Amino acid sequence: MIYDQARYTEGNKHEPLLSEKDDTTVAVDETDSPLPDELTRDELTLPGLSEPEIARHYTRLSQMNWSIDSGPYPLGSCTMKYNPKFTEDVAADPNAAIHPDRSASSAQGNLGVLYGLQEYLATIGGMDAVTLQPPAGAAGEFTGILVAKAYHDHHGNDRSEVIIPASAHGTNFATAAMAGYDVVELPSDEGGRVDLEALKAAVSEETAALMLTNPNTVGLFERDIVEIAETVHEAGGLLYYDGANLNALLGRGRPGDMGFDIMHYNVHKTFATPHGGGGPGAGPVGVVDELSEFLPSPRVRETDDGDYERFDPDHSIGKVHGFAGNWLVLIKAYAYIARLGDEGLADASAKAVLNANYLAEQLEMDVPYGPFHHEFAATAGDRDAADVAKRMLDFGVHPPTTKWPEMVPEAMLTEPTEIENCRTLDQLAEAFNNAYSDTDEAIETAPSRTTASRIDQVSAARNPRLSWQALDE
Repeated sequence: MIYDQARYTEGNKHEPLLSEKDDTTVAVDETDSPLPDELTRDELTLPGLSEPEIARHYTRLSQMNWSIDSGPYPLGSCTMKYNPKFTEDVAADPNAAIHPDRSASSAQGNLGVLYGLQEYLATIGGMDAVTLQPPAGAAGEFTGILVAKAYHDHHGNDRSEVIIPASAHGTNFATAAMAGYDVVELPSDEGGRVDLEALKAAVSEETAALMLTNPNTVGLFERDIVEIAETVHEAGGLLYYDGANLNALLGRGRPGDMGFDIMHYNVHKTFATPHGGGGPGAGPVGVVDELSEFLPSPRVRETDDGDYERFDPDHSIGKVHGFAGNWLVLIKAYAYIARLGDEGLADASAKAVLNANYLAEQLEMDVPYGPFHHEFAATAGDRDAADVAKRMLDFGVHPPTTKWPEMVPEAMLTEPTEIENCRTLDQLAEAFNNAYSDTDEAIETAPSRTTASRIDQVSAARNPRLSWQALDE
């Protein structure tokens, strides 16, 4: 596929800022302001632009970027699903736009959706209770470990360690440390899974929890999960499920049935709500019954009369976010689950696994381990994975995650999800193979067809520009 990304330039700049297109200055009338003089100004720059000019500006910016609406986005460990537009319609319904302080009696429909989503997620994960409050996946992790800590403290167990596999997401390590725990790193065995003997040696009366992703970061299911759960529980610890890879199991396996006590759900991954700047996010947390009293407050429950009400769990860790969470994202997840249903979710998961294995078979690069579930980590071998990835941009696809996990040298972690058809998977494979087999000069100078060419990553990392400055400063 021949690909050229849009370029809009004026002089040596890309598409100008709106304030660079027009610098009309508007005088500000004097008003009685409670602000001190040093925080006020006498005039304001408000670009005098028409609606078509503004629409074209943002359209150009979108054309100079890449998104899941542009083409394939196989970013490993991120589950970059297409965000279906019907969920945006649901969230835009005026009936959804109510104040979170509305009384329960005047917000029954909205509370019913929140309760319904709690029940959906509990069923999907094999959990007994769910909080929707955490505003992102990492916040969900932190909430889950705080629940574990509250549980141990409540029972007089002064535990100091959380065990985490070396292949885990970096947020796992940060979460445990932020919660005040020491991290015990667990090595992988030769097959890429948890080293069971190392786990047995690591658990002790200091073990608060084991944080585990299943399938793991290279797409391998932890086939010893029952024994892993028994090992942790016998030591008095809890088993925490990182929901990053839940898309591999939907409708076919539930963390709760495997022995997990706590889990978080990444609705931006598994349930197709927007990532990153398309947010805000949501990272619900599910727990088994004996941990439910420690969940954040408030939660939503159904009364004997069939109404819905907010309530505070008995030994709640308190709030981790405002109100019930990021409502307009949660309603999108609810709509997605309701539209697909049990069979649709299971079918999506099965196709995600099929797509990952099909794509892996088409690559000329070495792909260690396998068979896989939803993702795999190819290796660029003696080539720089980042260089190969940049060259892939020239073929009209987004590259995979590179150089992680570290258990695979020069890793290219790839997750096509269920949304791609065979033709697109073949396009991805062609981009992989063409980039990997290209000349040193081609990959070391790539990309050449994108809006922005190769950037100086070292300077960007060492001298970041983190604050906005007025144009005349």
